[in-house]
Amino acid sequence: MKLYLSPKIRQKLTQKTPPVSENDVCECFANRTHAFLMDTREDHKTDPVTLWFISENDYGRRLKVCFMNDGQQISIKSAYVPNADEERIYKKFATPM
Repeated sequence: MKLYLSPKIRQKLTQKTPPVSENDVCECFANRTHAFLMDTREDHKTDPVTLWFISENDYGRRLKVCFMNDGQQISIKSAYVPNADEERIYKKFATPM
């Protein structure tokens, strides 16, 4: 499936500290060990739904990746270093693959 990062999202990711590259995101998809979770917060509801996961790139950097999958492409919404609460939620609810 094709991975899509809009110009706005690419710019947003390059402004993170440290920056997040498209390659970082691809590596996180390839290295993930647990299932996706759905973002059920009211102010984050989208069509299609927003899914997310936490994984490491090839250098061990952990990222939370948020995306939408319309069946034809995966559209990245955000990727950043997760906070402790996000890590806890993912560990508790994401089932191993």
